Amino acid sequence: MPALTPDAIRTATETLSRLTDYLREAPEPTQALALIEPLLDEYTGLPVQLADALRALARAVQEHPDTPRSLEASLLIMELRTAAWEQANQHTLHYALDDLRALYASASSAEPECGRCR
Repeated sequence: MPALTPDAIRTATETLSRLTDYLREAPEPTQALALIEPLLDEYTGLPVQLADALRALARAVQEHPDTPRSLEASLLIMELRTAAWEQANQHTLHYALDDLRALYASASSAEPECGRCR
């Protein structure tokens, strides 16, 4: 695996920015849902990954010998862990996607057909 760099992470955030721009153009909902789905996967999605990364950062900072052993450092580490917990709670957003998909599926099957299609 190639080494991670700040530029590699910036590329990922730029991709998210492009996705946001695309979604602002009001694409078809099914296409929008398909693009968002990997971000909100309940096991590998962004909330879970960001929570894991924040916990790992907190651990790395806390365990590093150069980290000051002070109240301020402890509070900052606790802030990272709290943010991780809050992110992890967002993992249930994939259920909203499931519900939206079902909503569009039921709407498309409930649309009346024209006379020739019956």
